[in-house]
Amino acid sequence: MEIVGIREMRQNLSRYAQRVRGGESFLITDRGREIAQLTPAPGRASVVDRLVAERGAKRGQGSLLDVLEDLPETIPGPPSGEVLDELRSERL
Repeated sequence: MEIVGIREMRQNLSRYAQRVRGGESFLITDRGREIAQLTPAPGRASVVDRLVAERGAKRGQGSLLDVLEDLPETIPGPPSGEVLDELRSERL
């Protein structure tokens, strides 16, 4: 949870409100003393939103499909079925 001074919060409230909508939470301080927490409304946050807000998790970026573009069409070597058959025959 990020710590924010009350002056910073007041001057940039709309920016912090947008981040809260995204699932983040903030601990608000006044002269170094904790005075409040700003968190998403209950019941609205998904599991991912709660992890971002409470545990500092980072949201994924990009698409998983982009990863597939980097994979080779075929992997060199014998097919996995043949390798497994060979390993099984060695155990018998």
